[in-house]
Amino acid sequence: MIMMDNNLIANLDKLHTTALGAERIRKNLSLDTDDPAQWCKQKIAAAADIIRKGKNWYASVDGCVITVNTSNFSIITAHKEKAE
Repeated sequence: MIMMDNNLIANLDKLHTTALGAERIRKNLSLDTDDPAQWCKQKIAAAADIIRKGKNWYASVDGCVITVNTSNFSIITAHKEKAE
């Protein structure tokens, strides 16, 4: 269920992360990629569930949740979804 009141999908080209953010994403998701931001962009583009809570968007896709700041499009972190 994509919430249409956000513009995350429309601004995928603005997504970025810091060096520390990239390392955190690699570690949390056990990724073997040189560009975690690009990996996140691809996942967000395919996400069926994007919600906005406060100052962040949360995109749930393929068993992980990607957190993006709404004001500057910075990918803050990504982690595996917790089992219920």
